[in-house]
Amino acid sequence: MKRHRTADATVTLTLDGEPLIGREVELEQTRHKFLFGCTGFEFADLANGTSADPERDARSAEQWEGLFNFATLPFYWGRFEPERGKPDTQRLLQTARWFADRGHPVKGHPLAWHTVTAPWLLDLDNEEIARAQVERITREVGDFAGVIDMWDVINEVVIMPIFDKYDNGITRVCRDIGRIPMVRMVFDAAREASPNATLLLNDFDMSAAYECLIEGVLESGIKIDALGLQSHMHQGYWGEEKTEAVLDRFSRYGLPIHFTETTILSGHPMPAEIVDLNDYQIDSWPSTPEGEARQADEIERHYKTLLAHPLVEAITYWGMGDAGMWLGAPGGFVRADGTPKPSYDRLHHLVNGEWGTPATTIATDAEGRLRFNGFLGDYRVTCQGRKAEFHLDEPGESHLAAAIA
Repeated sequence: MKRHRTADATVTLTLDGEPLIGREVELEQTRHKFLFGCTGFEFADLANGTSADPERDARSAEQWEGLFNFATLPFYWGRFEPERGKPDTQRLLQTARWFADRGHPVKGHPLAWHTVTAPWLLDLDNEEIARAQVERITREVGDFAGVIDMWDVINEVVIMPIFDKYDNGITRVCRDIGRIPMVRMVFDAAREASPNATLLLNDFDMSAAYECLIEGVLESGIKIDALGLQSHMHQGYWGEEKTEAVLDRFSRYGLPIHFTETTILSGHPMPAEIVDLNDYQIDSWPSTPEGEARQADEIERHYKTLLAHPLVEAITYWGMGDAGMWLGAPGGFVRADGTPKPSYDRLHHLVNGEWGTPATTIATDAEGRLRFNGFLGDYRVTCQGRKAEFHLDEPGESHLAAAIA
């Protein structure tokens, strides 16, 4: 893992224009380059000053920042714009700015999806639906540019044209024009609206069908910035062998990989015969002590497996707490009562201890150089209350200079 995630740094420090020779300084990592992500849906009220319990939500936000540095916010069309022409832009923009002001990049999810899509699309013909979809992408990507510069552009295209749970406008269009033209349409709109944004293709289908789609998209000249792979493990932990096999298959395109939706349970697993996870609806799905111990071990194993692969750039966990968790599953790092599970403490130790550089006293050499091995990301050096900051961006050897001011 360290070969891909760390740098052997030599930082020449100066103070008032002179080399800082033989002095003790405090070195600490302030941010990881790797994106340890989670949904940020639950902080919209806190960010907008509409929280019913701001103290509780502030505690939850502190827990969130103890693990994560990257947020995903919801752009499900049916909720974002349930009435045509009345999008929820300002509330979500304020939420995105709340994260950005804390130094956390934000991703929007998703711009195009056949599920939770706008019901009013059914009143339009296919050509009008396609035009509305493009206009929607142009508006959102443009309105949020500079605050959100990463998007799951289209979600679950493999199943999109054959989705039959209920009628919807996006499936109609995808069935009409085909998967690859659909991907081209939405990616072209997003790229034109924000040429420098990071644009993802995202899917839960880890079968060869997704590989075929990716190959077709790339062969058609459509530029994909990163591949999104979902890993909701409601039916049990994948294990290292399956995870590594998935990584091997999807790394052959040479694209950055984001694990966009990860869930590992601390309760009983969903029965294996369930095909669509949404079909499993039960009244109570408790977290158990045995399940929490298992979850902590599996979280550690999963994150270590992903960080060991050089193409993985981000892991987004799909909900920090059990309260409001998708499908009511006990998949969070925090119980419904707000107390942390063992998995929280385990990941906190990994992210902030084993994979980070907490505040450490270290001395410069006779030429004012600071030498250390550190995980990629942002660093701060402090000497007598004065500071310098620098960034380790690439693995291997890194030679930098920083002036303490």
